[in-house]
Amino acid sequence: MSKGRTYWFEAKTYGIGWGLPVNWQGWLTLCVFAGLLLGGLAGIESSAYRIVYGIVLAALFVAVVIWKGEKPVKWRWGRNR
Repeated sequence: MSKGRTYWFEAKTYGIGWGLPVNWQGWLTLCVFAGLLLGGLAGIESSAYRIVYGIVLAALFVAVVIWKGEKPVKWRWGRNR
């Protein structure tokens, strides 16, 4: 973390991408995403609409993670390297 910024999602220790949330805002975001996904999929009857709904919701979630998460700039091999 730099300049006092608090990330909602920390970069993974190994590999590239993000791990689990690191504070309550991240956990709330993840729970809202899961609730909307499960609730929406249960309420939508058409398979095509379910796919579109899931893709749009996942894209919005990834956008929030990119915006509020630590920037994974390169492949990581652990904390010591």
